[in-house]
Amino acid sequence: MRIDFGFPPGSAAVRELVDQRLAEASGTNGVPETIKVEFRGMPLNVQVIDVPVNQLYYNPGTHRIRAQRSHDPAKDRLLDDDPWSAESQEYLHYLLTSQPADPSRRDPRFDELKESLREYRQLEPGLITRSGILVNGNTRRAALKELGELSTRVGVLPESCGWDDIHAVELTLQLRQDHRRDYSYINHLLALEEQITLGLELTGITKIFHTTVGALERDVWILSSLRDLVSRSSNGPFSLRLMDFENAKEKLFELHRSVKSERHKETAELLKEARLAAITLDFAKTDVRYIGADFQSRYLEVHLPPDLKPSAPAQAAKVIPGLNRAVPAIAPKVAAARVLTDKVLKLKAVEAAGVKATPEELAEASKAKESLLDAFNEAITAAGRDVRLRKKRQAAPDRINDACKDLEQCVTDLVMSRANRSLDEEAFDDALVRLRDFLNQVATEADKTIKLPGDGLAWLSAAVRK
Repeated sequence: MRIDFGFPPGSAAVRELVDQRLAEASGTNGVPETIKVEFRGMPLNVQVIDVPVNQLYYNPGTHRIRAQRSHDPAKDRLLDDDPWSAESQEYLHYLLTSQPADPSRRDPRFDELKESLREYRQLEPGLITRSGILVNGNTRRAALKELGELSTRVGVLPESCGWDDIHAVELTLQLRQDHRRDYSYINHLLALEEQITLGLELTGITKIFHTTVGALERDVWILSSLRDLVSRSSNGPFSLRLMDFENAKEKLFELHRSVKSERHKETAELLKEARLAAITLDFAKTDVRYIGADFQSRYLEVHLPPDLKPSAPAQAAKVIPGLNRAVPAIAPKVAAARVLTDKVLKLKAVEAAGVKATPEELAEASKAKESLLDAFNEAITAAGRDVRLRKKRQAAPDRINDACKDLEQCVTDLVMSRANRSLDEEAFDDALVRLRDFLNQVATEADKTIKLPGDGLAWLSAAVRK
């Protein structure tokens, strides 16, 4: 949801300084520096000037740290109530320098940007309003501020620029792929949600995000799933946040593909719940791939401690008011899978709370989580072993099938060569000799491997003996 944050205090003095420097730049004998931006759907060249770093304000509505604002709920509320206060601006500075997935840690990519600015200076100008609000270049301003730089180069948007313009221009610029620090994935999802909330169709949003409708539909599905997980993780005063899933982007992509490829709803839900539990426990993408719809019932339950084994809750009949029609109840297996995923989410929420939880709560959650990790490790190892075994069992038949496709094409090539007499008969005969030799080897090894041959092996054995 877009918010009008108003104007910072002292904006009149900043506006006067900006107007003065714009006039000075226009009055020089040289050609003024400009940058091109998209403003209200049209390209616009705006003039670039130098302004003092300490007279600019971070944009409280920037999409870059939208998800990370929840890191400190009290400061997040203060940002809405008083975005221009020193405390709010300092909180924005802190988030801009922190890791998207864990704002309690410094972001190495920010330090790389800082070193680049130290060595090469500012290569690209930022973008501000006449009031000194940074529309683009918030992170660069944070780096310049830490470097002790006194001024920065910025383009200046038109006098009539309002908050709707600020949000739109900032989103357009940040979604380009040529800036130093890409949007975090969760902030990308929130920016997409904002555009949908404003009433834009996905076909229109594709132009803003430079992507496809299919990719946007996947992102909408993922955000809906993540919001559901956050809601289900509520455990007293503790709850997960969207940014806690920041590093799961590729795993969520694969989850979406796998769920959408399942034809049966129950199978898709079982696969989804099992993989979401593993993703929440931070298992690697290669491990999550081994988890199928039968993972919990076939592999996991035998390794779970008795106190962590889920049971399907009793389903109360639900009737649609006015229609007297019963809503289909959730399948028992799916209900049990959801119970287990909920346990994982609630334990992860306590762990993510850190110092906000008591030592006893952390110790209890850590112990239960370790038991779950051990059970999932054992189950994933067993599932992976079976997957690899199935692949080995299918390896030889698959190669025969591939050879059959090549021979089928060979028949077509022979027919075509007969029409124009293009067949190299000597090379063809040499290839048939090689085929005979390899068929002999296949028959010999297959006879040693298969004790009761079927029709296919019986034919091959008889053919090579002749």
